[in-house]
Amino acid sequence: MSRTDADAAQVALRALHEDVDTRAAALARRHAGRLRCGRGCSACCQDGLTVFEVEAERIRRAHADLLERGAPHPPGACAFLDAEGACRIYADRPYVCRTQGLPLRWLGEDEDGGIGEQRDICPLNEAGPPLESLPEDACWTIGPSEGRLAAIQSAHDGGALRRVALRSLFRRATRSG
Repeated sequence: MSRTDADAAQVALRALHEDVDTRAAALARRHAGRLRCGRGCSACCQDGLTVFEVEAERIRRAHADLLERGAPHPPGACAFLDAEGACRIYADRPYVCRTQGLPLRWLGEDEDGGIGEQRDICPLNEAGPPLESLPEDACWTIGPSEGRLAAIQSAHDGGALRRVALRSLFRRATRSG
């Protein structure tokens, strides 16, 4: 892949992230009394997360010094958390991190093996109206943005949809003893 193609993928990714941020911020304002998320809240920041290569490349480009000289957070939580639980790459965080905490909705298999709407929210944000009572537009719908992200990655890698473990981006995490 040429540098021009890689740069085009980064431009498309940034546009997607900006769109997601705008829509997620509107939802967060709508749920301002319910959401407890903030700097240092890291209950959703799981270890072992993988992202598409195009998102890993955004992090590599923006945080080369951290990846070369810094150390990942100890195993058990996201490698990019600092000692206080804040994200060290917040402006360049992956898509999945941009909607955490919001009420989520998606289509999935129900108890009877059929397809039905599923909903979830971070346990810290459960207080408030039951999720089932919220109108659809009061939830982040999982699917459309993920499809756009997959299309950007597919165009970037010819359909291989390569993923990268976030922890593996740190040089110190991958050097041998």
